[in-house]
Amino acid sequence: MSRGMEGDGSRGNGGGNGFEPRIVGFLCNWCAYSGADLAGVSRIPSSPCLRIVRIMCTGRVDPGFVFQALASGADGVLLAGCHPGDCHYSEGNYKCLRRARLIRQALKGFGIDERRVRLEWISASEAEKFARVSREMEEELRALGPLRLKT
Repeated sequence: MSRGMEGDGSRGNGGGNGFEPRIVGFLCNWCAYSGADLAGVSRIPSSPCLRIVRIMCTGRVDPGFVFQALASGADGVLLAGCHPGDCHYSEGNYKCLRRARLIRQALKGFGIDERRVRLEWISASEAEKFARVSREMEEELRALGPLRLKT
């Protein structure tokens, strides 16, 4: 049964029994995406479970995008942008911070663990941080198990 995202169907029941979490990452073009690119060219291992959506600014991430990703089969969503004070659009990362808080509250209200959405500040030079965050999120989602939404 596909929930809208590609995969090999090996979606076990968590705990390392073949479960491969699906992570959608909304990454700021100027900082986090560049950090991910640097991790790749530097051959720093990051999570293969992360599917990146390149956006101009995390301030443009509508909460609906996060909910749609989860409803379409993602087990978690990573929001990664410029450090506070370094946004190329002045205040985009602050908007994202406020929206992330609202998203987590809504998830809690839906009975979904709020750890499934993670917000991180990653600069273009922080390739190791990007890789570490992606691996940590994969491990945390493995421990949580697949997101099973009742529709």
